Amino acid sequence: MNKKALHQDPPNRIWSFFCSVRLTVVVLLAIALTSIVGTFIPQSGSAGFYLEKYGQGWSKLIMALDIDDMYNSWWFLTLLAMLAVNIIVCSIQRLKVTWKVIFPRKIVFRPERFRNLKEREAFAASLDNGELVTRLQGFLERKIGKVTTQNLEGGTALFAEKGRWTRAGVYVVHVSVLLLLVGAVIGGLWGFKGRVSIPEGETINVIELRQGAHEHHTLDFSIRCNTFDVSFYDTGSPDEFKSNVTLIEDGKEVLTTDILVNHPLRYRGVSLYQSSYGIAGAKSIQLTMTARESGLAFQEQVEFGKTVELPENQGSFVMEHFVRGYNFQGHNLGESFVGKVTAPDGTETQIVIPVKFPTFDKMRRGEVAFSVDNFEKQYYTGLQVNKDPGVWYVYSGFILMIIGCWITFFMTHQSYCVEIKDLGQNKAMVEIASTSNRNPHSLKLKTAKLALTMKELKS
Repeated sequence: MNKKALHQDPPNRIWSFFCSVRLTVVVLLAIALTSIVGTFIPQSGSAGFYLEKYGQGWSKLIMALDIDDMYNSWWFLTLLAMLAVNIIVCSIQRLKVTWKVIFPRKIVFRPERFRNLKEREAFAASLDNGELVTRLQGFLERKIGKVTTQNLEGGTALFAEKGRWTRAGVYVVHVSVLLLLVGAVIGGLWGFKGRVSIPEGETINVIELRQGAHEHHTLDFSIRCNTFDVSFYDTGSPDEFKSNVTLIEDGKEVLTTDILVNHPLRYRGVSLYQSSYGIAGAKSIQLTMTARESGLAFQEQVEFGKTVELPENQGSFVMEHFVRGYNFQGHNLGESFVGKVTAPDGTETQIVIPVKFPTFDKMRRGEVAFSVDNFEKQYYTGLQVNKDPGVWYVYSGFILMIIGCWITFFMTHQSYCVEIKDLGQNKAMVEIASTSNRNPHSLKLKTAKLALTMKELKS
């Protein structure tokens, strides 16, 4: 900081600090570097996850600095706020000058400014000076815009310009960045991202947030999964899966529709995406019960929780629940049913019936061996549930940024000066010069083309 800055009043020092380009560079670098850290360190994990992955020391540091939820941390939001203030202050700092350029009270130009330009076009004209001025003035008004005339010693100067408003392109970009920042902050503070698994026929209104397995969010409505359908390719991989769901609010069904992959359901600012599925259980199970003594096999349709009498007076059986994977001595038996056999003397035995291994229960050496012939699967649907109230700010910011960048980099403020020198005897020398705030090579070609067209008006 220089000596002049040290003697400034505190408000002026603050203003100078926030309108500094150095601050812009530092803040942008800080945001970029921390964002890189956020891509390498998984976000929204549990404390146990970071302890297992990074060890006690690093996990404590990650949790203390909120790196586990970096984009919602106080320090990251502070960086965004500093960038926003920096953009606003820098915009205000130059607004007065830019405003005068875009909306001048009176258009004043100095012909000598154009005389010093290296790139000039000139041609001789054989026409009365007054008539030549009239023709060229009309031409410039049609091609460029309003023309300002200034009488000079020995001639006339015509001035025309277009694209003054393009000076505001940088402000459009600034506003777009502010909208992006506002949208990100609103989404981080008042939005949520979660997931939920709903078995067919069941209704939920609580989802698990991504911040961890113990953090939940209650929705303002309930979701009931009516049915789930999945189709497969010949290879066995899923082709398409969809959920038919009903949304219930205040005890009333308000909407019934399908949710497919890449076709989410949006309701009251909440988006429901089809993300996964699986088998939650079975609707009906066909069992084969083989009596050990006689060797006879009996088939029976069973349901969860209902008691079935075993053949040859061997007691009763109740199917209790379904598991997606049963671990037996370190081996995963896959989809399995768990039930309870009650012997005639009242002795109860819990048994496991793997679907893929029909002879597995024979190892138990019970009086009746069980195997699953067939069962109707009950699926669950896995939905990703998101709410981002700042998304429209972000969309608006992207659109404005495209418009602002187009104006800033592809449109220019162009000024043209045509000086007509009266040589007497109906002869004149016409000189054309131009300037713009960017892309001088393109302007040079435009000026040459303009001069070529003007030559045709000289006689």
